[in-house]
Amino acid sequence: MILKKYKNRLGGVLVLALFAWGISQTGCGIYRFKDVSIPDSIRTVRVMYIENKASYVNPQLAPKLTDKLRQKIVGQTRLRQTNNDDADWDIIATIKTYSFSTAGISNQQVSMNKLNVNIDVVVDDKRAGKRRPPQAVSRSFDYPGTMSLQQAEQNLESDMLRDLSDDIFNRIFSNW
Repeated sequence: MILKKYKNRLGGVLVLALFAWGISQTGCGIYRFKDVSIPDSIRTVRVMYIENKASYVNPQLAPKLTDKLRQKIVGQTRLRQTNNDDADWDIIATIKTYSFSTAGISNQQVSMNKLNVNIDVVVDDKRAGKRRPPQAVSRSFDYPGTMSLQQAEQNLESDMLRDLSDDIFNRIFSNW
C-alpha cells in the first residue's frame, strides 16, 4: 500500500525530469542561446587590452574591465581565450568617454551626479578577413552630489565592471 502511494509520485517526478532533459537537449538552454551568433568555425578569441582614450582616465577601469570581459566570454561561451596572433576573433575595445556631470540640483546645491562611460567595440573576424564596424556601448552611473568623483568611482566599481562587461558581451554576441 505504501509502495503504491509513492509509485505515482515517483512516476510524476520521472516524467518531469525527462521533460526537462529533453528541453535542454533541443538547444533551448541559456548557454546555447548565447552562442547563437558565433559561427561554428570560430573557436578562439583574443580580448585585446581595453585602451583608455578618454580625456579623464580612471587607471583601474581598463585593466579590470579587460579581465572581467575575458572571464565572461570564457565562462559563458564555448570560445577559448588566447593571447596568440592566430585567434579567430580579436575583440578590440576603447574607452572613448569617461566624464561626469551634474544630474540634479536641490536647494541650489548639487544633489546628484552622473558618471558617463562610452566604449567603442570592434570585432576583427580574422577567419573571414573582415572587421565589424565599431559598436558603441554607453552607460551612466548616478551617485550622490555629496561624494567626490574618487569616492563615487570606488563605490560604483563593481556595478561599472558588471554592467559594462555585460553590455560589451551583448553587443558582440547577441543579434539585438
